[in-house]
Amino acid sequence: MKAAAGSFCVLFWQIIFFVSVVLEGINGAQANGWLNAHATFYGVNEDPATLGGACGYGNTMLAGFGVNTAAVSGILFRGGEACGACYQVMCNYKLDPKWCLQRRAVTVSATNFCPPNNNGGWCNPPHHHFDMSMPAFLRIARQGNEGIVPVIYRRVACKRRGGVRFTLKGQLSFNMVMISNVGGSGAAKGAWIRGSRMRSGTWIPMHRNWGANWQSSIDLRNQQLSFKLTLIDGKALVFYNVVPSTWRFGQTFSSQNQFS
Repeated sequence: MKAAAGSFCVLFWQIIFFVSVVLEGINGAQANGWLNAHATFYGVNEDPATLGGACGYGNTMLAGFGVNTAAVSGILFRGGEACGACYQVMCNYKLDPKWCLQRRAVTVSATNFCPPNNNGGWCNPPHHHFDMSMPAFLRIARQGNEGIVPVIYRRVACKRRGGVRFTLKGQLSFNMVMISNVGGSGAAKGAWIRGSRMRSGTWIPMHRNWGANWQSSIDLRNQQLSFKLTLIDGKALVFYNVVPSTWRFGQTFSSQNQFS
């Protein structure tokens, strides 16, 4: 009986120690501005460049995002507001030392939406989840695991090459513009457009159609186009005459300006 009682006491204190380590890892991460989430990777045979669907980026390599991309769950995606945002993700070694690489972090750009499956999936509300490209996932986790690891993450500034890009995707008098390669906080909060024939100082507000696509129903064909952007952190820039009057739908124009 004494041996059994002793074994129970040892097991009890092992459980207490394990729980305390877990809570320490979680609370410590939150105290330092990190939040808890989980991460998976999408299909081995899928090209990282295709992970831009719900934001409208198409080929994310051509859009300037590289291979470190991720689809994010709804609580992060927020109807497209997260499109282009950057997150630093680190595998939570304290919770999963078997599969996490210690002290490894990767910065990913949110380029797609990870939809809920309404069957207890990791992208169901209220989960914070990153479905990452395999190159990004293997920066923080060991290859050959079960495909999901606990992570901590935080928002970080995006570092982009070149200027902000504007892709004209509408038709006739309907102007839809995809805004990509945004630096700084990476995600646009508001967008305005102005044609060269409009009265000076007049800006037409655009509305998010879906993802990174913003719309306006003003006919601005055969005019130079200028844009004004405000990011989610409040920073704003004006891009004067970034699109020439000879523009056609389907073309992409890169500005000289970039958010820092």
